[in-house]
Amino acid sequence: MHIGSVVMGASDVRRAAAFWKAALGYVEREPLTEDWVVLVPAQGSGPGVSLGRSDAPVQEVPRVHLDLYTEEQDAEVARLLGLGAVEVDWKLYPEDPDFVVLADPEGNRFCVIDTTHG
Repeated sequence: MHIGSVVMGASDVRRAAAFWKAALGYVEREPLTEDWVVLVPAQGSGPGVSLGRSDAPVQEVPRVHLDLYTEEQDAEVARLLGLGAVEVDWKLYPEDPDFVVLADPEGNRFCVIDTTHG
């Protein structure tokens, strides 16, 4: 058994898909509908990101979220902000964190992890 896809809610599936495709270099597994899409790596393997239409409110402190790993945290955070992500005023940061909390255009929180951070 393995994780095939992580599912997130979105009030605008098309907008969320555009963000995550650009952020991760993913493509649509099948054509997007207004209610659902599964995004997969354009090359290679890895878990999918599924986006389903939802009007449920975003969790301020989500129980499940994506961690995006990078050796270039500052550059990736800047790129993601340019794609429409926003910084989250995260009050739970530890001292000397190795992560930055962002939210996608739908408000779903995710972290950008600095893999060089000891």
